Amino acid sequence: MFRPMTPSQRPDPPSARIDPRRPPEPYLSFWRERHLCTLTTLRPDGTPHVVPVGVTYDPEAGVARVLARKTSRKVAHILAAADGGGAAGARVAVCQFAGRRWATLEGRATIRTEPAAIEEAELRYEERYERRPSPNPDRVLIEIKVTRALGKAGGTPGA
Repeated sequence: MFRPMTPSQRPDPPSARIDPRRPPEPYLSFWRERHLCTLTTLRPDGTPHVVPVGVTYDPEAGVARVLARKTSRKVAHILAAADGGGAAGARVAVCQFAGRRWATLEGRATIRTEPAAIEEAELRYEERYERRPSPNPDRVLIEIKVTRALGKAGGTPGA
């Protein structure tokens, strides 16, 4: 017969909800490590579209940044959500994991095309991933206003 584990028997505590503007240091450190991430956008029919991306997280500004090609599906999904009345941006999530550690940032994404915003995102990408993105005249910035942070990144509450 199946018997659920009691909280004291669980090998890992449950995931933690984290203040996205004031994450604990282990969570923030995890977002500074070099990890491939995923971006989840929603297709017009509501099904998820998940792709690998590089992400930088700036809790002071309350944003996560993803560089993308302006003709990509992820950009098209974000623009379609905005055209459909999503003036605040499209609902998205970015996630990364390494072993038993994981972190997710959820929020509203908009597309930025200003050269200064793209340049700042490229510099942050270079800092995290230790390489400068190759030049791309079709590059845009997916800027996510983070509304929720979750995870188990070692040392975070519940981690």
